[in-house]
Amino acid sequence: MSPEETTPERGTAERRAPERRSRKARRTRDTLAQAAFELVLDRGLRYVTVEEIAEAADVDRRTFSRYFASKEAAALDSLRGDGDRINAALRARPAGEPPLLAYRRAVLAWLADPEAEPWHRRPRIFDLLVAAEDEPTLYAAFHHIRVDAQEDSIAIVADRLGVDPRHDIRPAVTVAAGAGALLAAQAAWVRGGRPDALPALVTEAFDALSADLLTAPDTATGRQRPGTAEDSSTEDTAEAEEATS
Repeated sequence: MSPEETTPERGTAERRAPERRSRKARRTRDTLAQAAFELVLDRGLRYVTVEEIAEAADVDRRTFSRYFASKEAAALDSLRGDGDRINAALRARPAGEPPLLAYRRAVLAWLADPEAEPWHRRPRIFDLLVAAEDEPTLYAAFHHIRVDAQEDSIAIVADRLGVDPRHDIRPAVTVAAGAGALLAAQAAWVRGGRPDALPALVTEAFDALSADLLTAPDTATGRQRPGTAEDSSTEDTAEAEEATS
């Protein structure tokens, strides 16, 4: 048989070989991530080595290094897909929605989807994020995951607005505001000790992105008073109220 000739059976086998390798690689990565996740939570980050994670996953250190740069990255790998899920929900939002409102509803859609296993429904994710608050290197690795997700979010918002994010700051501002609200809710969640409270805290955090934050306090009464022209325009306030309604 010449090199150009391929039987149907051989062609199918050749097509399936990369798929098998991809599935095997995915299983190896997932096994390493799960081993790191469990060891870090059971023993503490500083008491777990990369070699122990590799041994628990029945691979060698070199194999670990092909998939992860650090034990922190491996332990947090299960969180990386959550940014992808939020961004998928953001892409699916109606085109006419204000960008910040679309981001808010994408986050809430993720939290409400049982198949997506959001943080408050996934076993021990609460414990992992509590650990990240106490371990600087773990928190730094989590920050990198968030930044990667936010870069994708900025591209999605820019596409919705029909602008180039390199020259128009609005997509980055939108995502920074929305991601900041989510981060504030997450911090309150892990410090509050109530694993079921995350959805309510996320709603509260997004509600805080309202016109109240665009008004200046009255120093005499302690109450909020309308901002001056330097602070914000009436149009800015109306847009903020619409985005958080």
